Amino acid sequence: MVETGTPARISPLQKALWWVQDYVYAAMCQVEGVLSRVQPGSFHQGTRNPVVIIPGVYENWQFMLPLIQRIHDAGHPVHVVTVLQRNKLEIPAAARLVAQHIEEAGLRDAAIVAHSKGGLIGKYAMLMMDPERRISKMITVCTPFSGSSYARYMLLPSLRMFSPRNALTLELAREEAINSRITSIYGPFDPHIPEGSILPGATNIALSTAGHFRILGDPETARIITEQLALPEHGSAL
Repeated sequence: MVETGTPARISPLQKALWWVQDYVYAAMCQVEGVLSRVQPGSFHQGTRNPVVIIPGVYENWQFMLPLIQRIHDAGHPVHVVTVLQRNKLEIPAAARLVAQHIEEAGLRDAAIVAHSKGGLIGKYAMLMMDPERRISKMITVCTPFSGSSYARYMLLPSLRMFSPRNALTLELAREEAINSRITSIYGPFDPHIPEGSILPGATNIALSTAGHFRILGDPETARIITEQLALPEHGSAL
């Protein structure tokens, strides 16, 4: 387990600034995703182990395009599960589509790189839908492994599912057998996940960049992800 860069106290003004910066970044990514003409198949070439991208709720795969490009530049074939569309499905259904893509593409020794809800989908797929162990590891950014207390205020079922009292959230939290194959990356403040993203038994890495979305664009996030991808399955971080 690795934990670095988390300040003891954060002022309300600093949190407010991070909120604004986070949503500006998210809005820019959504617009760039709509305008992007990059085809997902253009990332399938590479000599290192394959990587499967799982974005967060209401995010299409283009939302993670900067990370995809960095991972591909490091030599990994990168696959996106386009049938997830904007990732509004329930976690078991989404995990089934991910597992189906991995099997149909013939991927082995695959790593998942996920954001937010994508990490819950990835963990479910590893636990319940990977009998041949095609998935070797997962690296997640800002995943609500313990849920988010803000979910109870949400009207949409696609957001209320992140409640800490949700049955599936509790079930996934109890299952710790594969946590050693997961790396969880997060910042000092996440406006969507007050509980944080620390996962017991996993490699937990705290960065200095705050936010739920903006951290995806931090070069340090990309650096750590590519380093983690290069480690043996049970290697330790940094």
